[in-house]
Amino acid sequence: MKKLNRVMTGLLVAAASMTFAAGVQAQNRMASNQSSMYVPGSGYVGLSVGKSDFALDNGIGIFGSDQGDTSYGIQAGGYFNNNFGIELGYTDFGTVNRAGGSTTADGVNLSLIGKMPLTPSFNLFGKVGTTYSRTEVSARPSTGIVSGSESGFGLSYGIGVEFVFTPQLSAVLQYESQDMKFAGDRDDRVANTSVGVRYRF
Repeated sequence: MKKLNRVMTGLLVAAASMTFAAGVQAQNRMASNQSSMYVPGSGYVGLSVGKSDFALDNGIGIFGSDQGDTSYGIQAGGYFNNNFGIELGYTDFGTVNRAGGSTTADGVNLSLIGKMPLTPSFNLFGKVGTTYSRTEVSARPSTGIVSGSESGFGLSYGIGVEFVFTPQLSAVLQYESQDMKFAGDRDDRVANTSVGVRYRF
């Protein structure tokens, strides 16, 4: 049931992201009829897949390395001009097994984006914003790790590169880091490295 709830939430966020993107597109089209400020390709929707990295304190220190899982994400955004924009996205960071239990995390992110075009087909970008995360931890009591669910806002940032294949299609490689809240009033980092595709309009 909990997994179903996470999937349903992801689908709802995806629908909201698509609605947001459609609204941006419609607004930009209206603006383009009134002025020449709108540049085709400044809005986009995207899908991504990657590898998460849970940099969590393992309590008794017998688990020596960070753990990760396959991540999935959906994004929608738009640029105000050639250098600055905003993005809304949802990411499921997956599940890692540790301390006789499991840890899961997902989140909705809102970020400001700064883009540096190096060539017509290659861009560097950075982002900073906030992620509203939901986490759930289960563990053996003997490990000292607090079990339970938690949610809240935390700082996020990321860097990446974009390869533009056509005016409508591009690929993205990026690294992101989110500060997330965990049971026991803990804040820990969850990072994510992903590749994705964007449809630009």
